[in-house]
Amino acid sequence: MNTRDLPPLPGGSGQARAIAELNERSREIFRQIVESYLATGEPVGSRNLARILPMALSPASIRNVMSDLEQAGLIYAPHTSAGRLPTEHGLRFFVDALLELGDVGQEEKGRIEAQMRAAASRHTFESALTEASVLLSGISRGAGVVVTAKQNPRLRHIEFVRLDPGRALVVLVSDDGSVENRLLDLPHGLPAGALQEASNFLNARIRGRTLGELRGEIEAARAAMKQELDEITERLVDAGLARSVGPSEERQLIVRGQANLLDDLRAAEDLERIRLLFNDLESQKDVIDLLSRAEGGEGVRIFIGSENKLFSLSGSSMIAAPFRDGSQTIVGVVGVIGPTRLNYARIVPMVDFTARVVSRMLERGRG
Repeated sequence: MNTRDLPPLPGGSGQARAIAELNERSREIFRQIVESYLATGEPVGSRNLARILPMALSPASIRNVMSDLEQAGLIYAPHTSAGRLPTEHGLRFFVDALLELGDVGQEEKGRIEAQMRAAASRHTFESALTEASVLLSGISRGAGVVVTAKQNPRLRHIEFVRLDPGRALVVLVSDDGSVENRLLDLPHGLPAGALQEASNFLNARIRGRTLGELRGEIEAARAAMKQELDEITERLVDAGLARSVGPSEERQLIVRGQANLLDDLRAAEDLERIRLLFNDLESQKDVIDLLSRAEGGEGVRIFIGSENKLFSLSGSSMIAAPFRDGSQTIVGVVGVIGPTRLNYARIVPMVDFTARVVSRMLERGRG
């Protein structure tokens, strides 16, 4: 698993050199500060560190090291006379250089795979993706997210339903029983029987084909089509095949577990961060764009705080991993969104394993 394929630390070569030159004692003190933050969300001071460090150091010696870590941009004091917390740069350094990943136990692996396969067998592959987001939400106590290219299934039936003089609903029923509804604008002056004529025309040809395949056949047989349908109905057919509505026509987003983000609030600023994160999650276009960036590299990708535009205000993190189809083409991403003090050591391997399960299901025909 590659967790090192991540952006370099900001701050210039001087800061990077100071970090690289940290000795073992400084790294251990820094590790304890970060692990305390990930566990409690609270700053830790020199006296507490002296009690938990595996080496014998006085509080005064620890304070000297903490001063060096602060100058390197790895930690900061949230207020006067407080303990220290890691900065975003510090969390990035911890993830890149010090994070010791756990492993997913065999029992937990079996449970994840069984639940996702059961969801797929009872309903559709999309149900398995929803189950993946639910599982990751439960494991991380954050929000589980999945983004995938919209499927182009083989269809069984298509129906146009007029909503008002200017709009209609097209109902697409696929071979696996899933149903998708799309809105479309109707051409001005559409005759009363045109919707039924379009439905009849398409249903005579559509069974077992995708919309893309059907559209290609229609375009190739344009002359023959004009003999069967008048020009307005032809435009309606084109609109039904080519147009879809929604915040993103190319991708779909599944989010589960936002309520988890309200657990264990420790201060008013936490509540404000959650409010901002909810706003982030509602902005599907930005979430989808960010998740899609995770498709750019192998293995798990970790985005921390303001390293990405989406979470610059809410101070949140995302852990994401791509999944692939039978031809090894990346077709989507699974991940977790939550506070920056996520349990990275546990969640990174969980996200990676879940992505691998989804990939195996796609390779075996989703069964």
